[in-house]
Amino acid sequence: MKLVIDIRLINASGIGTYLKNVIPGILHAFDEVSVLGNTAEIQLFDWSKNVEIIEFNAAIYSIKEQIQYPFIVPKCDILWCPHFNAPIFSVKADKIVTTIHDAYHLNPSASISYLKKKYAKILFENAVRKSKIIFTVSEFSKSEILKYTNANPEKLKIVYCGVDKSFFRNVKYKSDLKLPQNYILYVGNIKPHKNLIVLLKAYASFSEEFKSKYSLVFVGKKEGFLTEDNQIHNFIISNNLQKHITFTGYIDDSEIPKIYHEARLFVFPSLYEGFGLPILEALASHTKVISSSAASLPEVGGEAVLYFDPDNYLELAGIIKNNIEDSSKNELLFAQGEKQLEKFTWKKSIEEHLNAFKKLK
Repeated sequence: MKLVIDIRLINASGIGTYLKNVIPGILHAFDEVSVLGNTAEIQLFDWSKNVEIIEFNAAIYSIKEQIQYPFIVPKCDILWCPHFNAPIFSVKADKIVTTIHDAYHLNPSASISYLKKKYAKILFENAVRKSKIIFTVSEFSKSEILKYTNANPEKLKIVYCGVDKSFFRNVKYKSDLKLPQNYILYVGNIKPHKNLIVLLKAYASFSEEFKSKYSLVFVGKKEGFLTEDNQIHNFIISNNLQKHITFTGYIDDSEIPKIYHEARLFVFPSLYEGFGLPILEALASHTKVISSSAASLPEVGGEAVLYFDPDNYLELAGIIKNNIEDSSKNELLFAQGEKQLEKFTWKKSIEEHLNAFKKLK
C-alpha cells in the first residue's frame, strides 16, 4: 500500500506533536510513504530518509492549497489529512482518512470571523463526507463533530494522543533560560478561547506580597500577548502586573521539561479544547495541575487534576492559594497522575492508527 500524508503542520503545537509521535511508528506498515510539506523542515527528522518528500507550502485553509491538491497528491491508496482541510477537488487517492482534533471553528462561541466560520463549515462537511475514517482525539470532540456536521458515527474513531513520560522527566541538563525562583505556569498560545484573562484576574486578586513571592510564567509566542490593542496586554498594564510576569516567547522543545518540572503549579484555564496535551505534559512532570472543567479537559485529566469553573476567577484564585504551598494532596494526585498517564501513550495511539489503516486494505 502507498500512503501519502500532508504534514505541513509538523511544527505546529498540538497537531505537530501528534504528527511527530505517530508518523515514525506507522511507516513500517506501508510499502511506500510520501509526505507533503516543507523539505527543509522535514529533512530534520531521522525518519525522513524513509519517505518521499513532496514540496507543498500552500497556506493551511487557503484557496491555493485546494487548487494545488489535485496536482500535488500522487496516485496512492490512502491520503491522510491530519486536519479538517481535506481536498475539496478530486485527487489521485483511492481513499481519504482525516483527523479532526476539535470542532472549535463550528462552535457558535468561536472568536473567528463570519466568513472563516462559513469556510470552515464547507471544509468540515467535505472532510466528513469524503473520509473513509475520521480519527478524533476525545469523546468530547466526537460529540462536537456529530453535533455540528452530518458525519456518519460509524466513520468516527477516537484515538487518544499520548505523552512521553521519559522525555518530561529528563531535566538534568543545564538551561540558559532565566526564570523566577517560584512561579505559576501556563503553556500554550493566546487565542481568546484559551481564557487567559481569567488566570490574570485570579492572579491580580492576590496581595502584593503573594505576587512578589510567586510569579506568572507564560510559555508561548509573546508577540500575541503584548499587542497594544489586546485585552490581555491592557489588563496587565492597568493592574501593574508587568514586573510579576515572564513571557518566554518561543522556546525549544528541549527546554520544556525543566520549565514544567520547576513550576509550583500548572494552570490551564481554557474554555475549549479537543484534547489538552499540556495537562498530560504537566502530569508527566509531576507538577500539580489546576484546569478548567470545560470541554475535554476532565476526560484527559481524570482524578489527577484540580478543576475550576472557567468563568469564576475567584474560584481559581482560591484553588491556587490553597495549593501552592500545601503538599498534603501531592502524593495522592501524583499517584492518580501515574494511573491517568497509562491511558495516554503514543504506543497505544500508533497501534490504533495502524489497526484502522489495516481495515482499509
